[in-house]
Amino acid sequence: MGEIVVVRHGQTEWSLSGQHTGVTDLPLLPEGETQARALRGPLAGRSFVEVRVSPRERARRTAELAGLATDTVDPDLVEVDYGRWEGRTTPEISAELGRTWSLWTDGTEPGDTPGETLDEVAARCDRVLDRVRPLLADGDVALVAHGHVLRILTARWLRLEPTAGALFALHAGSFGTLGHEHDRPALTGWNQAG
Repeated sequence: MGEIVVVRHGQTEWSLSGQHTGVTDLPLLPEGETQARALRGPLAGRSFVEVRVSPRERARRTAELAGLATDTVDPDLVEVDYGRWEGRTTPEISAELGRTWSLWTDGTEPGDTPGETLDEVAARCDRVLDRVRPLLADGDVALVAHGHVLRILTARWLRLEPTAGALFALHAGSFGTLGHEHDRPALTGWNQAG
């Protein structure tokens, strides 16, 4: 049985500064390109039957530099739509609200875009998982995307609520593996880098 390899894109200007980057399409920084190239070695030994990637430039470039030939650009793998909080850091949002803010407990608010609830993101992740599960009988599947969406996808793989994604911090330019142990979904590796 294959594994799902979740790959977070390399560093961008906003991932470096901690700004929430949902709909904004930023390129990788030179450091992010280096991180993506470094993934080539650890991922080269896997037999990928499919590679799905977010349509955002940072994810597509990461897949390319990591040596992953993209089979499908999957809009369900885009990052959370942060709405009002797009481009803002958690400390900035907390200061504006006068209290500690967390995506995992407070969610998003409408802004220039409508924002998304964690349940809406989880529904997208469930669709991705439904599409790739049957492929695992033939080998591994790579999903190249973004931090929060991949954390929610991981929670859903493990049959947890989307808020459990808070437990799975995934660094820029790293990957995790989702597999099975005794026929049960399991987290088999996390925050691996080149």
